[in-house]
Amino acid sequence: QVQLVESGGGLVQAGGSLRLSCAASGGTFSNYAMAWFRQAPGKEREFVAAISWAGGSRYYGESVKGRFTISRDNTKNTMYLQMNSLNPEDTAVYYCAADRTYRANVYNYWGQGTQVTVSS
Repeated sequence: QVQLVESGGGLVQAGGSLRLSCAASGGTFSNYAMAWFRQAPGKEREFVAAISWAGGSRYYGESVKGRFTISRDNTKNTMYLQMNSLNPEDTAVYYCAADRTYRANVYNYWGQGTQVTVSS
């Protein structure tokens, strides 16, 4: 069973950048496809991006396409989300998720989340 811990969140001005990390432990990282989700106050959880087991395939939500980049380093058991051109609508708690299935309908493993706040 894999455990996930996000880090890298914080407060940033509109137009700025942040890089989130998701460190995995307790399992063979390369056996898991990974994803990022986010949830803003009063809103449903939103898919952000997904990456396949070795990183060869990536998929993005429409609202972040062209601004965010998902990546992973299997030697470090870590996934990343580089976020550029941030705007206040990106404010949310960001969660990483893992599953043996790429772009799973339901992800079995979740981190605790990291807050990202973008000021205007």
